[in-house]
Amino acid sequence: MSEAVLVTATDSVATITLNRPNVHNAFDDALIADLTGALDDCERDPAVRAVVLTGAGASFSAGADLHWMRGMAQAGEDENRADSLRLATLMRTLNFLSKPTVARVNGSAYGGGVGLVACCDLAIGVDGAKFSLSEIKLGLVPAVISPYVIAAIGARQARRLFVSGEVFDAASAARIGLLHESVPGDQLDAAVERALHFLAKGGPLAQAEAKQLALRMAGMTRESAERVDAENAALIARLRVSPEGQQGLSAFLDKRAPAWIKAD
Repeated sequence: MSEAVLVTATDSVATITLNRPNVHNAFDDALIADLTGALDDCERDPAVRAVVLTGAGASFSAGADLHWMRGMAQAGEDENRADSLRLATLMRTLNFLSKPTVARVNGSAYGGGVGLVACCDLAIGVDGAKFSLSEIKLGLVPAVISPYVIAAIGARQARRLFVSGEVFDAASAARIGLLHESVPGDQLDAAVERALHFLAKGGPLAQAEAKQLALRMAGMTRESAERVDAENAALIARLRVSPEGQQGLSAFLDKRAPAWIKAD
């Protein structure tokens, strides 16, 4: 395991920290693999009763790493599909983890970072955090994270944020259901500890069953998620290699406006 993800254990709580603060904890292959592995370890460890997911530094996660995006922009459709399936596996692992999960949103979250927040059972964030599903600005869509984001905020809010890519604040994130609570930065740890206090009172088997019950009643199972993941991985792979996706990615990486934005 690389240093992209750090895991610390206190009593029965495992804290997983995305540890790429110099790039705002952006995703690359190593972070995706390490985070998936850390979650699998928590799943297997009977001593772990709850998992806290957070970021090092000022941000929670900025989504895709620029160098990783550059590589995917140059890759073919099959390689992009395989890459998307790895990210889909990470999101599915987090979403269906049998242990209660708490997103400690210490700063802004964009793209896939929003997906991680949506996959957690509880999400508590600092009131200065910003959020965006910004893929549309690249000629892409938030395909892999879409089932979890829609489950968190509903289709109506998702339609707006998917097509606009607009930035929204923590108060808005709490209002639409992405965050359960928005607190001042100096109260974040206390709010997370309060959530963990109540989680510790529940029976572990009952909590696992209660979590699966809520997901199942919402129509989300591991089997259905795997089917949707395959479809969404194919979608994002197709869009990444499309003329518009290539234009959007290259414009973003070159720090210029894409062709569909008309100059004033």
